[in-house]
Amino acid sequence: MQELNLPPFEHKVTQSSENLLIWDVLRRRNVVLTPEEWVRQHVVHYLMNHRGYPKGLLSLERGHRYNQRQKRTDLVALDATGQPLLLVECKAPSVPITAAVALQAATYNQTIGAPLLLLTNGLSHFCWRVNFEQRTNERLLEVPAYGEMVR
Repeated sequence: MQELNLPPFEHKVTQSSENLLIWDVLRRRNVVLTPEEWVRQHVVHYLMNHRGYPKGLLSLERGHRYNQRQKRTDLVALDATGQPLLLVECKAPSVPITAAVALQAATYNQTIGAPLLLLTNGLSHFCWRVNFEQRTNERLLEVPAYGEMVR
């Protein structure tokens, strides 16, 4: 486990009648600022501003089917052809990253097929490269830059 030292980012938080809202640059609207959303927004800005992932290739809460059920991913980064590159599962800081969380992400990824997985609760993170043919996972110390993944 490694600390996820996400750098600060420019964010706009506003108060609605009963909720704090944060401006989501991908959905281009204010969304309710939950602890999980705070983590997701940090990851989005980290990927764009520090790892070079193009904003237009990041997809939030993308739907997919698993075991005849409709599921949603927290965040998927795509390559230029629209193929999944990175699947991100975000949890609130109070939710530990456990084997059950890893299994959830790995299960989703059987349908999505991203070669990279990132699990984070904003305090700690796990990132690994998945080799589907050899059925192996390689633990990574950081999220690879976009340019390293799309050569």
